[in-house]
Amino acid sequence: MANSFLYRNGYLLIQLLVLLGLLLLLCQPLAWDIRLPPQFWVKQSLVFMLWAGLFYLNTLVLVPRLLFQNHVGWFTAAMLGAFATVMLASTLIDEWLNLPELMFQAFNPGKLKGSHPGGSFVNPVMLLATLLVLGISTSIKTVQKWQKDTEARQELEQQRINTELSFLKAQINPHFFFNTLHSIYALTMINIESSREALHTLSRMMRYVLYETQAGTALLSKEIEFLQDYVHLMKLRLTDKVTVTFQQPCPLHDVPVAPMLFLPFVENAFKHGVSALLPSNIHIVITQQEQVVALEVRNTLLPDKRVVLEESSGIGLANTNRRLALLYPGRYTLAITERTPEKEYLVNLTLHLA
Repeated sequence: MANSFLYRNGYLLIQLLVLLGLLLLLCQPLAWDIRLPPQFWVKQSLVFMLWAGLFYLNTLVLVPRLLFQNHVGWFTAAMLGAFATVMLASTLIDEWLNLPELMFQAFNPGKLKGSHPGGSFVNPVMLLATLLVLGISTSIKTVQKWQKDTEARQELEQQRINTELSFLKAQINPHFFFNTLHSIYALTMINIESSREALHTLSRMMRYVLYETQAGTALLSKEIEFLQDYVHLMKLRLTDKVTVTFQQPCPLHDVPVAPMLFLPFVENAFKHGVSALLPSNIHIVITQQEQVVALEVRNTLLPDKRVVLEESSGIGLANTNRRLALLYPGRYTLAITERTPEKEYLVNLTLHLA
């Protein structure tokens, strides 16, 4: 919003300052202790109009239509032509107003008319100021285009990121529901009452995913409740050989986080760290220190993959890594230890939300 305001009004202010600077340059002779003829101020007014016209001719026509269209040769020729035209017009104005004679008399009172050295000359102040007008107008328009192009690239990049995030989220949601429904299906073969409870829990989770995550962020408390529901759903089908612990921050300070960002790591622990025959553990810890939120997930490494309850395609974890890179660039750390000394798979994720 601030950039748009600067783009609309900042360059207008710069143009006004440039014109004011030219006007002050032309009015500088007011400080001289000499009475100048009225024709001198007529010329100053006409020169100001020449400079202003040259400024906007270069800004609105020459730079955008020639320089920005890669017609560098034509642009250079047009600049030289415009410069020569202004300098020639200044000389013709001097002759039309008889200004050399009048200025000679103003600086040399009492001398006879026509006794000043003849010949025409190039005013160095006029020459340098005209070159300055061309240089400033070219620079302003170039910087303006550069800023506009930069904002356009940033907008396109943001649109690309938003599109990619929407695509990733669209992949994660069906992936999550597919795995959860698969778990409930398996549960119906074991305990009908538990499967009913699981469907009720799933409906609450679906409501969260479909209606409370559309803004792109969710409160940390809601995300934790969602994980608790998922853990409760998974525990309905586990045997007493599996120990699941879930710790959450106390006290909890609500902050906005990306929805369903923690789920794939917890889901992965249940897929690969649960055995129907061997003792296994899943340990989930969420901690918070103001704007820093950390997730730790540990699960037992099983010696035989055949006792794992489910296999994973890895879609959730791969997408989560990409979402982290897009949503929290430079503001997260993800460390995965595939085998700890305790023979566990360990995930540590830290988010800096400020």
